[in-house]
Amino acid sequence: MSKLNNYFIDRYNFPSYTPAHMANTKSAIKRIRRISKQTVVNKARKSRYKNALKRMNLLIEDKKKEDALKFLPKLNSELMKVVKSGIIKKQNASRNVSRITKKINLI
Repeated sequence: MSKLNNYFIDRYNFPSYTPAHMANTKSAIKRIRRISKQTVVNKARKSRYKNALKRMNLLIEDKKKEDALKFLPKLNSELMKVVKSGIIKKQNASRNVSRITKKINLI
């Protein structure tokens, strides 16, 4: 552990911590903690929406139109949750839904 102005930074709990960019104020130390927590949450959200897209693409590849149509509202919901938290932009989500819908209609 590094000691700086009576504040401790545990490099094992904060993966974004690097000795070259050591925080030198109390607020910067707090930001390191906050950013590392937010990064974990954002990665989890991003993987959820990517998994939903992969699942939909598998349904389309297997030509399961009924299952794909049932899963479409759930996919749209998942994408909009990610948009709401700012991980992807609204236009990106709309484009994905549009492309998926076209693929489903071609089955």
